[in-house]
Amino acid sequence: MTYCAFTLHLNPMTISSLFLLLVVAMASFCGFWQASLTSMLAVACLDYFFMPPLFRLNVTDQQDWAALVTFEATALVISRLSARELRSARDAAIHRMGMEKLYELSRSSLLLDLRQPLGAQLVVLIQRIFSSRAVAFFDKHLEREDRVGDWAEDEQDVAQECCERDAGKDDEETETAERILQDATGQVGALVVRGKLSPLIVDALAALAAIALDRSQSFEKEEKADAARRGEQLRAAVMDSLGHEFKTPLTTVQTASSGMLEIGGLSDTQRELAMLIDGEAVRLNEICTRLLLTAKLESEQVALQTGTVNVLELVTEVSASRAAEEVRDRIEIAVEDPALVVSVDRGMLAMILNQYIDNARKYSAPGTPIKIAAHSSHSEVLISVHNFGSIVQLEDRERIFDRFYRAPDLKDSVPGTGIGLSVVRKAAEAHRGHVWVISDEEAGTTFFLALPLGSRRKH
Repeated sequence: MTYCAFTLHLNPMTISSLFLLLVVAMASFCGFWQASLTSMLAVACLDYFFMPPLFRLNVTDQQDWAALVTFEATALVISRLSARELRSARDAAIHRMGMEKLYELSRSSLLLDLRQPLGAQLVVLIQRIFSSRAVAFFDKHLEREDRVGDWAEDEQDVAQECCERDAGKDDEETETAERILQDATGQVGALVVRGKLSPLIVDALAALAAIALDRSQSFEKEEKADAARRGEQLRAAVMDSLGHEFKTPLTTVQTASSGMLEIGGLSDTQRELAMLIDGEAVRLNEICTRLLLTAKLESEQVALQTGTVNVLELVTEVSASRAAEEVRDRIEIAVEDPALVVSVDRGMLAMILNQYIDNARKYSAPGTPIKIAAHSSHSEVLISVHNFGSIVQLEDRERIFDRFYRAPDLKDSVPGTGIGLSVVRKAAEAHRGHVWVISDEEAGTTFFLALPLGSRRKH
């Protein structure tokens, strides 16, 4: 530039401007020290070739110092601005790359096989996408830790220790970042990543890992619910089949035993045995009926024969039936309104009352009363059966209405199948009603049935 300017006989002002542009270019593209060296050379060339006396350095001239200060200041300012822009551009590129990797991770996590352990797949995915040296993942629900990469012997439980400590941290020396995984319910695990990753990227990784863990647990619950539903359907089908298969021989046995009793001519011992056979045949027949009804209620195949039923009349009828024969003298009826009626399936309501009375018979203390009560409100009819005796524990008060469930403290002392109360609940739900029980030592045990007035299930 000096040679061209000298050859063209440019004046000092013009060449100074050209030198200043050169210093700006050097500061922008090379840096401060290169621009500083360029500015000193420019001042020397300007003084030697263009400032009188020519071809002689006169560095004490104020113009030289002014030019040098101007060039140096320009180099400093421009280099700082250029460095800032370069850092911003580099940070933006790193951020963009991180976002692209996070997007790839989020997309890939949706394709994970949720039937396989999540952690083993997730650590490999994170290491591959983010080029991390090592990754560890702890699932608190499964109490399982998965690792990939280079971990020392004393770091085999690093993610679990982070979860137990309930605090994440960043170690710049080892480039290790620890994060706690949380969802709406609280802590669910921990993630530890070793590699050159920004804290923001690690936070986003932890969030994505928590989401993937939540998806995995939701899928697991759905799988269990689906398996339970299929099991219930199979069980209902088996019960339906067994109920039909048993019905015919039981009817034959019951007919034969009843015929023997009607014919007479039996000794006392023979008559007692025949009555025992007849009673047990009736009991088995009722169990088969419950099995069939449970299967139909489960599949919602029961068409309710709804009609107006007088509650007092039905309660009296059930109390006088053969099923209540053993406790007939202990039954007390308290229906506040003799004209109380409800629109229900009469046979199904009778079955519910029989089951409640049978439960009271089996679990009440001998000689204690069994009280059947009924009253109405503006929207429903409430029927209850109360007895004194065995107590239903708080944790069992919902579960005893599940099929085949029997309270652990009573199932060995009192015979039963665990079917009756489940049929009661299904029958109540078919009428859009509900059932529950309250129980304590002083007040005794009371089973309730609430039926909406005029209720029936639509088909």
